[in-house]
Amino acid sequence: MASTLDVNGRVLNVNAGPDTPLLWVLRDELGLTGTKYGCGIAQCGACTVLADGQPIRSCSAPVSAFSGVKITTIEGLGGAHPLQQAWVKHDVPQCGYCQSGQIMGAAALLAQNPKPDDAAIDAAMDGHICRCGAYQRIRAAIKDAAGMPVVAGAPVPAVPAPKS
Repeated sequence: MASTLDVNGRVLNVNAGPDTPLLWVLRDELGLTGTKYGCGIAQCGACTVLADGQPIRSCSAPVSAFSGVKITTIEGLGGAHPLQQAWVKHDVPQCGYCQSGQIMGAAALLAQNPKPDDAAIDAAMDGHICRCGAYQRIRAAIKDAAGMPVVAGAPVPAVPAPKS
């Protein structure tokens, strides 16, 4: 079945069933492989993209729900976004698998709250699991991208609480 999607500012026709998860349309139909498959049940955050500026888990969202919605993937940030620069500066990536989802969640946060405190960062990033445990560097990168002072060694939760 043909659908039309607005992805990264381009209107594209895709040929996928209405129940096909957006993740697979992005990766397999459109070749946008920056968005990752992690758990497949919307719990880890690796597949996070923005839908009209709001973070969503694309692994469990049917493509039929996105007609007329502006979708932004990690590729849509262009590589020079302040968060992407801060990620590199703070050596956030280790295995790198969760990073695109983490960055997209952080981009949504900064768009809504340009100067988030630690509690706001923790709340926005809750459910974004980093297998490598880079949570302190993730928080530092978010603050740096927001133009806020970064305090070395500030405590962060070791593992985010699971979503229920």
